[in-house]
Amino acid sequence: MTDTAVRAVRRRASVRPGGDRVRPAGPRRDRVGYAFVSPAVLLFLVFVLGPFVAAIGLSFFAWDMLTPARFTGVDNFTRMFADPLLYKALANTFVFALASVVTHLVGGLLLALAVNRAMSRALSYFVRTALFFPFVISWAAVALLWKYVLDPTFGIVTHYAGELGISTPDWFTDPAWALPAIIGIDFWHTIGFTFVIMLAGLQTVPKELVEAARCDGANGRQILWHVTIPLMSPTIFFAAVITFIGAFQIFDPVQIITPQGGPDDSTLTVVMYLYQKGFESFQVGYASAVSLLVFVVMMAVTLLQFRGSRKWVHHQ
Repeated sequence: MTDTAVRAVRRRASVRPGGDRVRPAGPRRDRVGYAFVSPAVLLFLVFVLGPFVAAIGLSFFAWDMLTPARFTGVDNFTRMFADPLLYKALANTFVFALASVVTHLVGGLLLALAVNRAMSRALSYFVRTALFFPFVISWAAVALLWKYVLDPTFGIVTHYAGELGISTPDWFTDPAWALPAIIGIDFWHTIGFTFVIMLAGLQTVPKELVEAARCDGANGRQILWHVTIPLMSPTIFFAAVITFIGAFQIFDPVQIITPQGGPDDSTLTVVMYLYQKGFESFQVGYASAVSLLVFVVMMAVTLLQFRGSRKWVHHQ
């Protein structure tokens, strides 16, 4: 068979019965795939894996970014576990994260149930937009806004509460109220995101099952507990995981509203403590060790959440 005949046979073999040409699978096609994923891989290496590996390495050194790094072994970790201020920061962070998870799950679910009720399309769109809008505002603007609103001297809340004869606490200078105030501000700013997740999950609940439960005589509360929430359990679990991860890394409002961790370190969070050690005290090695602790804690809690989900998350 001549070379011309061989090429003709190969061309016919590469064409499907419908006339579409079959793309050859092989190194050329693999290179195209690698080219498409290379930007994402490069960004991951530069901004995620690279800094993570660097933090592991720096945690074994003492470095102030001005003089050469000095190897200290595990001294940073020994110091870290004997630091009472770090334990205070971790306790504040856990309180904030747990309060954030509870308030967001309950508040987001209640808002989703309310909005999912029968209402006009225009009203539904307005309510969804109004609830989600605070989430798109930057943390800096939100923090400055609420710092002004709750100011004990000329804040709007203080003024109108005084008109009604109600005394308000010094929200950001009273150790008993500083952290709850930050929790409330975080709820106002981020509840819209949880609300959207809950609303999406609520709309996936089959209406047939709700109607069947109603026909069997179940009331609204029974339908909620025995039909709606079990079917929404994957959505609730997802919201719990991402809310905890986000809350455990809280930094912006604390730094802007209560610099240096507030009165008696009542609002000092672990990420803020890390920032102070790394970028204010220039203890980069110690800050790297703290960052690894933050990673380990978040990973451990997330794994516990996944393990516990086996008992209450129901997949359809």
